[in-house]
Amino acid sequence: MTFLKYATASALAVMVAGAAAAKSDITLAMQLEPPHLDPTSAAAGAIDSVLYSNVFEGLTRFASDGSIIPGLAQSWEISDDGLSYTFKLASGVMFHDGTTMDAEDVKFSLDRARAEDSANAQKALFGSIAEVVAVDAGTVKITLSAPNGSLLFNLAWGDAVIVAPESIENIKQAPVGTGAFKFDNWVQGDNITLARNPEYWGTPAKLDKVTFKFISDPTAAFAAVMAEDVDVFAGYPAPENVPQFEADARFQVIVGNTEGETILSTNNKMPPFDNVKVRAALAHAIDRQAIIDGAMFGLGTPIGTHFAPHNPDYVDLTGESAYDPEKAKALLAEAGFAEGFTTTLKLPPPSYARRGGEIIAAQLREVGIETEITNLEWAQWLEEVFKGKDYGLTIVSHTEPMDIGIYARPDYYFQYDDAEFQAMNSALEAEADLAKRSALLGQMQRKISGDYVNGYLFQLAIPTIAKAAVRGLWENAPTQANDMTGVYWAE
Repeated sequence: MTFLKYATASALAVMVAGAAAAKSDITLAMQLEPPHLDPTSAAAGAIDSVLYSNVFEGLTRFASDGSIIPGLAQSWEISDDGLSYTFKLASGVMFHDGTTMDAEDVKFSLDRARAEDSANAQKALFGSIAEVVAVDAGTVKITLSAPNGSLLFNLAWGDAVIVAPESIENIKQAPVGTGAFKFDNWVQGDNITLARNPEYWGTPAKLDKVTFKFISDPTAAFAAVMAEDVDVFAGYPAPENVPQFEADARFQVIVGNTEGETILSTNNKMPPFDNVKVRAALAHAIDRQAIIDGAMFGLGTPIGTHFAPHNPDYVDLTGESAYDPEKAKALLAEAGFAEGFTTTLKLPPPSYARRGGEIIAAQLREVGIETEITNLEWAQWLEEVFKGKDYGLTIVSHTEPMDIGIYARPDYYFQYDDAEFQAMNSALEAEADLAKRSALLGQMQRKISGDYVNGYLFQLAIPTIAKAAVRGLWENAPTQANDMTGVYWAE
């Protein structure tokens, strides 16, 4: 009996230790796998979904509520004329390879991002920077060519994270950052693992290991969650299952806002979409609510311009492109397309695009527009559509925060080139007064809505399914990220 008593106690201790070990790691599933792991040279949001804040950090960063808070810069001073920003860096910051992060690394990162040959997908964020100077190891001075009221916001993007020249050559496969987690391993087609950084300069992560599991198929996603093979599924791709999870005590369901303006993106330079009447017809042929109900099972907020409805400066312009198929037919006739036309509809993998695409194709067919649907993998979409501009229509959700400025870039993939809008955007960048910025943002929203640049569909909601004991997940997504630095298991 004595032996059994001690054996049982020993076994119990092992079980308890095993349970504790199990609760120091987590598996988070997401639908899209990153094409590579350099957030400073690609437009794919899946890169930030894995690495933002976890592995890489910038001078500033987004908090879970969307506010801008200090990152690697602990404080900053802005000159009276708004042309210079002096940043004091956090002390004792090391890259994961053991090298010191200092002002020279900041200069390297920002100069690389804004260089003439830069591959940064958001190079325009750095367009107002005239010079970056490493004043000393812990101080960086950024001088602007013109005041930019959005600089601190821009520096919080994943495209502005700080990297090191010593590790830049292999960054796409073996990223080296300063964050609370270190890159551990990438099994392409399956998962990426991050390990806790024991030398982290800030508040340490609570988890020892995070595994990002990639499951693109909605049916497989449902099976993985129900079998508890994953602990969290961020951006769960089959919203029709949400009520089932809500009724299951094993899970918690978190439905938050994103910055994701989901649009029927239109190639403005490709005939017949270079005709504003055709673009207007396209907009009036779309029944937004039918798309939200059919593709998203009710999750999503209709939009009439490229701006987030939860933003205080949002203007509701959905009425400007209300569903009206007869008006759409009349506009097509006025534009010389009474018999309609055929175009391409190239769809990336997310279910909002694939499911929404089928619904939109049927709606467009009702007014005489036939679409040739092609389903593309993410890398193909980036190459053909985003880079190559080889498309008529596509569906994508722009998850970057407050990104209406992309409409001021004539070479951006939907190729909208309007001098009036570009002037508005320049005025916005130079303006620090909040009331004046709000007025400009309203004008910009009305301008692109009135020009029917794209078909504005809905603001993407983000349903996250997690085991009931998981704590610290972001509810909303002010940027595309799965910030795991504060995530833990409840006792």
